[in-house]
Amino acid sequence: MVDLKVLNYTFQNLSQKNMSFNQVFHYIRQFMEKDPTGCYKLMFGTDSQIHPGHTRFITGLVIHCERKGAWACIRKVIIPRKMLNLHERISLETTLTEEVVSMFTEDKKEELIDIILPNIYKGASFAIEGHIDIGSGSRNKTKIFVDEMVLRMESLGIEPKIKPDSFVASSYANHYTK
Repeated sequence: MVDLKVLNYTFQNLSQKNMSFNQVFHYIRQFMEKDPTGCYKLMFGTDSQIHPGHTRFITGLVIHCERKGAWACIRKVIIPRKMLNLHERISLETTLTEEVVSMFTEDKKEELIDIILPNIYKGASFAIEGHIDIGSGSRNKTKIFVDEMVLRMESLGIEPKIKPDSFVASSYANHYTK
């Protein structure tokens, strides 16, 4: 069965444009196969920026290997209006992250885990994180949404990260929202 939603998504990075999810997955596999003894984190996060007449959402997807570097790409979504309601914007950021995370089906996750599995006792590891561009600090306007968005990430079975640990959303994706 073909998932049309996956076919319609395109990703890009500095060296490639219009990548399909299958191409992205291939690059992640290749990156992990270079060092099956590595400590990997597959991280997702979305940030948004209001512009005149539209709001730009960028979802970052990063595979990172401790002390070995990373491979990353983004997915861009433009909403043709200014989204001024903070809860609506944070909720859509989380939804867009959830959509990309959901492309990594159990079979896809198992494929990645199988790369490092023979090396678990040599220190290899694999984790999945959802980076949310919100913070719990007393001066942060988004603190009232932390529990709701964290629960949404946990319900997907991934580890939620908020500021200051949500760098895929608050730094990587943020860079491309401007």
